[in-house]
Amino acid sequence: MFKRTAVQAWRFRHLHPYISHAAQTTRARPARSVVIASSATATAGILWYSFSTTIHNDAVITPKPEDTSKSVPKAYTSSTGITEDDRSICAVVWGSNQYNLIDPNEPGVQRVQYPVNASWLKDVALRDLALHERHAACVDARGDVYQWGGGFFGSNPTSKSEPKLTLRGHNIIQLQLTESRVYALSASGKIYAIAANAEQQKTPPLKALPASTTSWWGSGWIWGAQGNDIDFIEITPREKLSWGEQFISISAGRNHLLALTSSGRTMVHPMTKNANTYGQLGLRKFDIPTPPSSAEILSSSRTPVELVPRSVADPFAKASPFPRSVASSVPPSTSTNIDGIDDQHIRFSDALFEIPSLQGIKVSQIAAGGRTSFVITDSGRVLGWGANEFGQIGLGGNMTLDTIILPTEVVLSRNVPGSVRTRCIGISAGGDLTCFVAERTDGESPVYVDLLTCGNGQWGGLGNNLYSNAQGNPVRAKNVSGLREYNENSGTMSPILPHAISVSPTGHVLLTLDTQAHGGKDGLGRDLIVWGANHDYQLGTGKRSSLPVPTTLERPEGGRFILGQRKALVRDLAGNVWKKKVEVEQCAVAGYGNSIIYWKIK
Repeated sequence: MFKRTAVQAWRFRHLHPYISHAAQTTRARPARSVVIASSATATAGILWYSFSTTIHNDAVITPKPEDTSKSVPKAYTSSTGITEDDRSICAVVWGSNQYNLIDPNEPGVQRVQYPVNASWLKDVALRDLALHERHAACVDARGDVYQWGGGFFGSNPTSKSEPKLTLRGHNIIQLQLTESRVYALSASGKIYAIAANAEQQKTPPLKALPASTTSWWGSGWIWGAQGNDIDFIEITPREKLSWGEQFISISAGRNHLLALTSSGRTMVHPMTKNANTYGQLGLRKFDIPTPPSSAEILSSSRTPVELVPRSVADPFAKASPFPRSVASSVPPSTSTNIDGIDDQHIRFSDALFEIPSLQGIKVSQIAAGGRTSFVITDSGRVLGWGANEFGQIGLGGNMTLDTIILPTEVVLSRNVPGSVRTRCIGISAGGDLTCFVAERTDGESPVYVDLLTCGNGQWGGLGNNLYSNAQGNPVRAKNVSGLREYNENSGTMSPILPHAISVSPTGHVLLTLDTQAHGGKDGLGRDLIVWGANHDYQLGTGKRSSLPVPTTLERPEGGRFILGQRKALVRDLAGNVWKKKVEVEQCAVAGYGNSIIYWKIK
């Protein structure tokens, strides 16, 4: 018994330190609980602040129109295109301003989240305006061309840069922009090309040249035509035009330009060596001016060129998923005699060439996508050619060719009964997305109009409520197809037509619905419909989520976004009054991640 008691005492002595430590731990718990509670309270406060203040790591938070800050001036209080102080006309902008395109007066604003008035075009109505990725251009009321943007000035995007007068005295009516060039169509039917960069517009040193000589440098800089001090060139047709025939429309892709004459002839202009990589020219052989061999010797000869489409030069390029040997004998797609010629210069090519397969076919409209070409014949049929990886030509879901080298008919009546007659009345294309405006009738029911889309709809640009990156069969866009309204003049139901469609190369679409055509004298204006990509707030909804369905844009201050018409005093971009009581209308343009509405002279 004594032995058992000793053992118990020994165990107690050895267990006592642990018991004491546990007791001390138990006594210390209240203090530690207070510390944990305090930490939890601080953490909750931080989480509350984080969730209540949304921070975007890839966008500058632009205040709403009712807010004011250093980055958003007081002019940004309305989106009507009318200033509130003196009721003057002005532009409305939203989306990316990374290269100072939509608002060059506010270089500190990277993105504009909502549609807002921009004072830099106050009292200015334009003939045309075009946006590219890094530069922009417009034609003022006098027909002069102005250029601006970070890509044009080549300066820091944060520096303020007003639009600069470049081409004057040529009565320009239409512009088309590419990465390296600006093409301008005059009222007399002449086509001019100027560089997209101010540094490249500088004229070379003056050289004495006989009057009968036609050189690679041309007369645009030699004589300073019409008082211009920049280097420019006129693009002329190689085939002589008929008496009274002139160019009436131009449309540019990435590396090619389409031109339409008043007689319905279609011509094409190759800009660079990549102009026919996907067969978008519709021809392979042409010639270019031979560049001078030295600064003192100017040549008037021409160099023959053949640009073979990639699928023809190497038809087995995609036959295997494995890379081929470098030593593989693949014929070149570009003539080797132009390897040393700079195709970024505006004088790489100075001519237009008629497309052989379209000779004798009268065309009423042309449209160029990024790497595609389209025409509408006078009978309402559509022909398309060029790149087709995403089905952007619209040849159907069973067409697996990624390159169409010859004009091929696009059938727009696949999804309607055979008794319904379909006629295309409009085409708009941008990047890898194409929109067709199709008029349909069966001879008994009233005529209706559908908007059909095809191509890359990864960001919802197809408008069919799907995100599909390839659509070969033109599908019906929702909410803007088959619309009718009461016609007060005829007393019947008439179709509502798209007044204008602007397709951005980056995937968003602005459609102006002609809701005023049959509304009589009391019609308010035309509704603006938007859909597609919205990463830079280019849809004007205030959010960054893309829209797969055409949606009526709402003004930030409330109400539908309606494009209006009025009579106004108009100034040129130099600030001088051009005319008073000029009829103008608002026009929407979709750019690279941005949008702008300007007043256009009717």
